[in-house]
Amino acid sequence: MLPIAMLGGILFHNFIDSIAFIAPYLILVMLLITFCRVKPKEFKVTHLSWGLLSVQIIGSIGLYFALLPLGSEIAEGTFICVFCPTATAAPVITGMLGGSVPRLATFSIISNLAVAFLAPLLFSMMGSEAQFTFMESMQMIAVKVVPLIVLPLIMALLLMRFAPKIHQTIADHQSLSFYIWAVSLFIVVGRAVSFIMSEPAEMVPEMIILAIFSGVVCCAQFYIGRKIGRRCGDKIAGAQGLGQKNTVLAIWMALTYLHPISSVAPAAYVAWQNTINSAQLYFKTKRDSKKCS
Repeated sequence: MLPIAMLGGILFHNFIDSIAFIAPYLILVMLLITFCRVKPKEFKVTHLSWGLLSVQIIGSIGLYFALLPLGSEIAEGTFICVFCPTATAAPVITGMLGGSVPRLATFSIISNLAVAFLAPLLFSMMGSEAQFTFMESMQMIAVKVVPLIVLPLIMALLLMRFAPKIHQTIADHQSLSFYIWAVSLFIVVGRAVSFIMSEPAEMVPEMIILAIFSGVVCCAQFYIGRKIGRRCGDKIAGAQGLGQKNTVLAIWMALTYLHPISSVAPAAYVAWQNTINSAQLYFKTKRDSKKCS
């Protein structure tokens, strides 16, 4: 289903704008379903969270300076693919793959809050092209990331407290998240394709380089995240926490604060990370079917 959703987004990208407004609501519903299976006491900051956050922050800054000799656009595009916070849908995929949803949900909150606070500072040091104060930038980024994470969590806790039967019904239907995510993927891929195709033709060589670097750091982050996760007892949560990124936010930040062409890197990241996710889900389903037989 996921490759079909990606292919549909590519083929029908011209029509995505008419339904793109529903994407945040789909993510909210996905997270509500996922959070309903998590108990409040399970939200704990662990060594996994600090390990992944260190790679996200320190790794992105180090990569930026290492690639700066190749050009600011390439350095900025690759930087944003690592610095960008964990995708809000990452806990959903982690649950599907058999990883710890509470661990990943905890890191997702930490990751997004860290970006909301640090992004304005780092962008100003890079010579941001946007004329915003630190507080204005932090508020703009926080408004885009915090509600989508906090609101479904609050809703899940309220349902647990005041409507336990509804809460349990939602918790028992986790498979719905997969189909909602497939629709979200259709929209995200379509928007990314439309964005890339709107770039001028003379920028194609640079866009190809950015797409290649994006793919390299995508694979590296899934690999490093898995290594960190294995040491901390959950390789799946580690891989998804570091590898699966909030690309919509990354594209917006690149367009707002960095050189606009750098946003091609996170746009290409959409295809890379969801190809990896599709492969992971396929092989897990195949393994599970063999165990059942």
